[in-house]
Amino acid sequence: MMQLEEMREQLSLGELPVELTSNANIRPGELIPVVTDAESRKVELFKWGLVPYWAKDESTGYKMINARAETLADKPSFRQAFLKRRCLIPADGFYEWSGEGKERKPYLFTLKEQTPFMFAGLWEVWRENLFTCTIITTEPNDLLSDYHNRMPVILTRDTCWQWLKSSNDEELKSLLQPIPVDLMAAPVQLNKL
Repeated sequence: MMQLEEMREQLSLGELPVELTSNANIRPGELIPVVTDAESRKVELFKWGLVPYWAKDESTGYKMINARAETLADKPSFRQAFLKRRCLIPADGFYEWSGEGKERKPYLFTLKEQTPFMFAGLWEVWRENLFTCTIITTEPNDLLSDYHNRMPVILTRDTCWQWLKSSNDEELKSLLQPIPVDLMAAPVQLNKL
């Protein structure tokens, strides 16, 4: 796992929150690093699991840890965030579980160059003080398709800031594609997390 300062430098991020620590296995409902502004590139901590402003209670977030790229512009839960509240979520890898029952094993996916990247995301604020986010998913590339029927949208250092800066729907949608297989390393099977 990459050190936070190294990740900050490689992704040209701004200020990091003092509470941010390295965590190899972040779970839904926990705080994750988020960047909402392309100018300052400041990293903030938001709760993973989007709670729309109109939700009756915050438990809705556990149902919205991911958002399908294909339906962002149509779903009431994501439509306004797609237009106005996009974010980037820095990472250096992610896990998918494969197998049956007790035989399920975690597989770690990283980029071939072992460099950090950003997940495309959306964010919301609920009742003025709960900042939440979701990770956008898309169809899997050929490497991921044997492990899961979806994969997170991964943006590289070359494409990530467009996600925050652009206001063109077609340009934004063009970023929501599976990352090319040749940029990814072979998955590493772990015994447990």
